[in-house]
Amino acid sequence: MQVSRYRPILYLQYLLLLVDLFMNSFSELLRFENVILLVLYVIQDVCIIFAVIVVFLLFFNTYIFQAGLVGILINKFKMTILVTFVYFALSVGLHIWGMTLRWENPNAYIWTDGFRSLYVLQRLGAVFYYYFYKRTALRLGDPRFYQDSLWIRREFEKRR
Repeated sequence: MQVSRYRPILYLQYLLLLVDLFMNSFSELLRFENVILLVLYVIQDVCIIFAVIVVFLLFFNTYIFQAGLVGILINKFKMTILVTFVYFALSVGLHIWGMTLRWENPNAYIWTDGFRSLYVLQRLGAVFYYYFYKRTALRLGDPRFYQDSLWIRREFEKRR
């Protein structure tokens, strides 16, 4: 992919990561207004979904995908796909549980052992998500994915 075409997509991916990082960092400061917190959680979850859509759209643009070697792409990026879906599930679970616990009384102490454990798991999952997603965003900028090359032909011959 040409640098001029890929740069805005990369910036969009970074923006989605920054929104998620911002939401993880500062959403607890707005816990006193349930509706605002709910909107922020929905925005965060939608950003994760958009991030997945952008990665899959980039997959569809690759020469490998167009040649019918989808398995190669999935194999190369399976960890990113797995981490993203696990992180999304952890985020949605944390958001639902947190809103359920504090909806009636926003000032209530909600930090039970289970909620605290899920909170830590979600934040730990966020670190892995940021790493793998950024690595995938940068790797998909490699021109080898967008043109015919010897290693693609070898993979194609293995699949026949």
